[in-house]
Amino acid sequence: MRAITLLPGTPGSVALEDVPEPVPAAGELLVGAVALGICGTDAEIVGGDYGEAPPGRERLVLGHESLGRVLEAPPGAGFAPGDLVVGIVRRPDPVPCPCCAAGEWDFCRNGQYTERGIKALDGYGSERFALEAAFAVPVDPALGRLGVLLEPTSVVAKAWDQIDRISARACHVPGRVLVTGAGPIGLLAALLGVQRGLEVHVLDVVGTGPKPGLVRDLGATYHVGSVRDVEPRPDIIVEATGVGAVVLEAMGHTAAGGITCLTGVSAAGQAVEIDAQDFNRRIVLENDLVFGSVNANRDHYEQGAGALARADQEWLERLISRRVPLERWAEALERRPDDVKVVVEFAAL
Repeated sequence: MRAITLLPGTPGSVALEDVPEPVPAAGELLVGAVALGICGTDAEIVGGDYGEAPPGRERLVLGHESLGRVLEAPPGAGFAPGDLVVGIVRRPDPVPCPCCAAGEWDFCRNGQYTERGIKALDGYGSERFALEAAFAVPVDPALGRLGVLLEPTSVVAKAWDQIDRISARACHVPGRVLVTGAGPIGLLAALLGVQRGLEVHVLDVVGTGPKPGLVRDLGATYHVGSVRDVEPRPDIIVEATGVGAVVLEAMGHTAAGGITCLTGVSAAGQAVEIDAQDFNRRIVLENDLVFGSVNANRDHYEQGAGALARADQEWLERLISRRVPLERWAEALERRPDDVKVVVEFAAL
């Protein structure tokens, strides 16, 4: 069986290699991989920035954005051979902390969680993998191969879930949202904003290629330039670039009582000058709120599945700019100018 593996912390170690067949434990499904989404996290792991192999092993199977078909299912698992599934990424810590114990492992307090394809658990980048039934999310057959978008959609569903909860404190109804960054996370965040009936604006650095059209076809407005150029100031900003200067502009550009959700993970080592006292003054005097959001729990996967089911399927198909067969897996790790989402295809549906 073939799998995309690497030596964590060692740039250039990624390879397609033969690995042993999975042996499902009690309560686990045997799943045949259909597709694997590639994102910035995978690129950083391949670059040696982080990643952790399973205990007692040197190499890690890459991949956390899965789509698979059930090959074998134990009795009572709630799945049958042929079902399409997506695997949840994070597993609760063994202690567990109060959040993990409540099924909200995306808020793990002690950092002892594990993650498929990232931290101490093999990922989904193999031709077959074992998957606990409790961490398998069913995919509507009508969604088909677009089910590979469920993991990134779960991430923005979690962000919007938190925004919705926070908005309940407001004495007004938020109506205008700005998304910074028109990558997959930003575009999916915009999709969920439109589905909420909000006036959605998306800001990016490119004025050509597929992104402007994708935004316009959502019924949203596309901008190129600075966050400060987007007026009037939005009630909500979803920051999806992780670029320090953009993050700071976003946090200071909401309307009074605004909410800024940070979803982009910044690279260390790039300093940005800021008048911290003036920044603090504006945040305090306007009752603004800034929070970070990462990962997702089962509820968010289910919310994401609902959002994808309501979306225009042709629009979702356009998010996937390249589909690369497993034999040419290395091409999926190349960043090309018009890329939005790149997918490695393991098997046809």
